[in-house]
Amino acid sequence: MDISRARAVALMVAGGCAVALAGGCYGGRTAGPESTTQAAPPAVRGESGLETDYRTVIRNVLPSVVQIEAGDRVGSGIVYDANGHIVTNAHVIDSEKDFKVTLATGDEPVAASLVAAYPEQDLAVVRLDRVPAGLKPPRFGDSADVEVGHIVLAMGSPLGLSGSVTQGIVSAVGRTVSETPEGGGVGATIGNMVQTSAAINPGNSGGALVNLNSEVIGIPTLAATDPGLGDAPAPGIGFAIPVSMVRTVADQIIRYGKVTDSGRAALSVRVRTVLGNGYEPSGVALVEVAKDGPADRAGLRIGDIITRLGDDEITTITSLAEALASDRPGQKVKVTYQRDGKQRTAEVRLGKV
Repeated sequence: MDISRARAVALMVAGGCAVALAGGCYGGRTAGPESTTQAAPPAVRGESGLETDYRTVIRNVLPSVVQIEAGDRVGSGIVYDANGHIVTNAHVIDSEKDFKVTLATGDEPVAASLVAAYPEQDLAVVRLDRVPAGLKPPRFGDSADVEVGHIVLAMGSPLGLSGSVTQGIVSAVGRTVSETPEGGGVGATIGNMVQTSAAINPGNSGGALVNLNSEVIGIPTLAATDPGLGDAPAPGIGFAIPVSMVRTVADQIIRYGKVTDSGRAALSVRVRTVLGNGYEPSGVALVEVAKDGPADRAGLRIGDIITRLGDDEITTITSLAEALASDRPGQKVKVTYQRDGKQRTAEVRLGKV
């Protein structure tokens, strides 16, 4: 099964509103003192405790989920603070700078402009030109508390149907997923994603993945596709960027207008995929090594072919990016490489992007 951006259906422009994908991480607790949680409404006859929980979560969080129109694309976003900042996926905004944001109240769309995008994590922040009364950010959870089996709700605007909610569970955590530009993504490789069975469709991207404590734990971003079904979305396999990464990136964009510390590990090299005798990908050759960077300090040089990073086999540029996405700056890893036809190893202390 390939992991890629789901193609938009006839209602959507191809590549505009990619379906959601999951992730996991660590991060802050709340959006600020303005965040509130409402009490559960009175139960209706025959309603189970779980149904009451669902209704409470929807009442608490859905007002914080917005629809974003970026040119001829439609996606989702989350109110990030009371100052009018909205966080979403970078692929939702694409190359646009100005947007129309429709709040959950259903009032007329509010104009918004781009603060900054960070395609490396497929995240972006836009700001409303005016802050409507009662703008409400949700509570943000802690990625470290996300566990397989937790019940979650995905909220957004699938196929342009604003205010839609689906339910499922956390299927896995710590997934590393590579987007495909051909499928409408920005080509990012994202680590620690949350996998979920909650149905995610085109337009859900940038919305909210929420637990039963009414806390946002991720941003739905990608969906798996099955080549055996003509690259149609694979039912029940979606991914979300973990809330810890969302908060790390969004806080920096709001404060500095850009990301100053990505937290992503790097070798500080430029590489190309090399083919073996059977014309299959068999490693990545170094075509540029940054002076005094991690690879340079470990003795690697132009022409070396990396075949393994730690326990991960490296055959392509994508596999190297996926391996690095699971590591952290400052971590020491063993690099296996070939030079002049001989296999060698080196210990590298990873830098950061």
